[in-house]
Amino acid sequence: MKCKICNGSSEPLFEKKVMNKYAVSYYRCTNCFFIQTEEPYWLEESYSSAITDLDLGLVQRNIEFTNIVSCVINSYFNKRAQFLDFAGGYGLLVRMMRDEGFNYYRQDKYCANLFTNHFDVTDLPEGTPFEIASAFEVFEHLPDPMQTIDEMLSYADNVLFSTRLQPGDENELTNWWYIAPEIGQHVAIYHKRTLEEIAKQKQLFLYTNNKNFHLLTRKKINAPLFRFVTDPRIAKWRHFLAGQGKSLLQADYDYVKQKVYGNNNNSAS
Repeated sequence: MKCKICNGSSEPLFEKKVMNKYAVSYYRCTNCFFIQTEEPYWLEESYSSAITDLDLGLVQRNIEFTNIVSCVINSYFNKRAQFLDFAGGYGLLVRMMRDEGFNYYRQDKYCANLFTNHFDVTDLPEGTPFEIASAFEVFEHLPDPMQTIDEMLSYADNVLFSTRLQPGDENELTNWWYIAPEIGQHVAIYHKRTLEEIAKQKQLFLYTNNKNFHLLTRKKINAPLFRFVTDPRIAKWRHFLAGQGKSLLQADYDYVKQKVYGNNNNSAS
């Protein structure tokens, strides 16, 4: 089997029972160590709900990511620019980032937008540029990673993303919870060497905390500082590190109220 990242040779690694009924083979590339499943014929079934019932950490994760993304933007990027959350799910992160004062928008082709109606990429002119395209807990879901990364890069030169890197211990890897075969949505598992290969092909710099937070960018930045600000223990103190921006909540409320109700004085407040 050919590796979907580097086109190298992928050898059988193990087999898992996906969704408790499909015997699925997993392969690992001998060159970049990318792990992929056999062609994932079960995805339509596994995505009968865009957000799985087992994703109980969604709210906690978005709180943590809001802290980290705020630190990354304040450390390296123009905080007054526009930002995009790619495959942004219900829009919770976008709402939280806008509440923090960042002009964030959501993109997702498959999931309902519950929290950021009127702040979706479809509400902007086609071709609107963004400072960052973030993609959190997305990469492991990609059946064709390189094609989707190209789509992300069509929005922004900087892709800030999360995905957990493979553990070094083979026994731990075989039974690793992050593979999540019972859900059937994690079809791509990355090694640091995989990310380095992606960066090489896309002619980008890679920065990583060697755990779960990574940046593909055209900018040269301070790598130790990136590891520092993506540490959740540090990032939760972001307001002390960089100060708190002015929330967009009131401006967003006024904008949506005008857009939906116009000048109708009888509208709900």
